Amino acid sequence: MNKKSGQSMVEYIIIVVVVALAALAIFGVFGDRLRAIVGGASGELGADQGKIDEANAESSVSKIKEYDNTSR
Repeated sequence: MNKKSGQSMVEYIIIVVVVALAALAIFGVFGDRLRAIVGGASGELGADQGKIDEANAESSVSKIKEYDNTSR
């Protein structure tokens, strides 16, 4: 009984990891578009448009590279 329970737990962990990796890949591909959508919604709700434009000015790839360079 115990061995099957452990095997089931490992299978669930593998599924969670696969879903998490897929989510990261999707956010990596569509990150700029998602930022623009959230920025548009924030603007409609009354957020500071200057801050929204500042956040949308730089691409996700350059933000990641900048973060990578500062973390070293």
